[in-house]
Amino acid sequence: MAISDIAAYAQLSRADIEAFGTELDALRTEIEESLGERDAAYIRRTILFQRTLDVAARLTIAGTRSKAGWLVGTAALAYAKSVENMEIGHNVGHGQWDWMNDPEIHSTTWEWDMAGPSAQWRYSHNYRHHVFSNVLGVDDDLGFGVLRVTRDQQWEPQHLVQPLRNLLLAAVFEWGIALHDFYSERDRADTEDGKRAAKAAFHSKAGRQLLKDYVLLPALSLRRWRRTLAANATANLVRNFWAYLVIFCGHFPDGAEKFAPEALKEESRAEWYLRQMLGAANFKAGPVLGFSSGNLCYQIEHHLFPDLPSNRLPQISERVSALCDKYNVPYTSGPLTSQYFQVMRTIFRLALPDDGWRSVRREWQQHSADSAGATPPR
Repeated sequence: MAISDIAAYAQLSRADIEAFGTELDALRTEIEESLGERDAAYIRRTILFQRTLDVAARLTIAGTRSKAGWLVGTAALAYAKSVENMEIGHNVGHGQWDWMNDPEIHSTTWEWDMAGPSAQWRYSHNYRHHVFSNVLGVDDDLGFGVLRVTRDQQWEPQHLVQPLRNLLLAAVFEWGIALHDFYSERDRADTEDGKRAAKAAFHSKAGRQLLKDYVLLPALSLRRWRRTLAANATANLVRNFWAYLVIFCGHFPDGAEKFAPEALKEESRAEWYLRQMLGAANFKAGPVLGFSSGNLCYQIEHHLFPDLPSNRLPQISERVSALCDKYNVPYTSGPLTSQYFQVMRTIFRLALPDDGWRSVRREWQQHSADSAGATPPR
């Protein structure tokens, strides 16, 4: 059930919660004060690696004739797109590198290789999701409006097909996120002009993305346009599945708690920290898997400090884990495969009402009776 009193759930006194928050504030300050050229070199090196890999992948796809060459090039392109999406675009969009004052690597200027505009994502993700993480009716990312991920969400007959919706969402994840962000941006517009501007921005970015991947780049390959077209579509599909997997394993496995709107009333900074920690989950990863996930294997630390550089999250996680032990606060972490199994179990279980098929049968009988104007059998 959704948590309405975080202090009572965590079994911490107000004094303990404030002390917990003070230690996290101190950790944040320590990391901020230590940022420097080594960190700046990291993101510049990452961008150079991603762009070099992208070019090499495209040359391999267009310049080789064999299936093996196509497979190698497509795999490299998918990885380049994943790095751009998660370790660069997502983290730059969070403002993790704004402290560098580099206009080319800034949250307000970076446009990522995704279907939706970065500006619309920043509002939906940085504000709606990160400020109000896992709060029912407030955080739009809680099931993304198409999945039931907690029993606190009322079951509806449409949820019966959510395992298929889940698969479709994974396959077209960039478009699902783009539409999700667009509707969030449109709904916050105060005027019709604002709504039209949001729609125009979405259509412009989506059109450019489609033109680049499925018209311009294949055309540049001349007679081998089919190879490039197939490679782009496959790389986008792989990137979508990977981004979906990382995001879902950080937000919906067992132990990632949900919160009632009452939890926001007079919420202190320390209680916000505690809610972020209780609502997220890590998965175990080494350096390569961590880099490939945009360091979102450290989802707890990312939610605590969303605007601190991702390359510092492994260092931060050691301190945060120790603080959780000190204050006896749950720290949810596990293997990636285990986390995903838990996510899938939740999605399949919650496709049904809480009392199973009996309720589905009653719903259907009620619907049939209403249509026929009769009293349903008991």
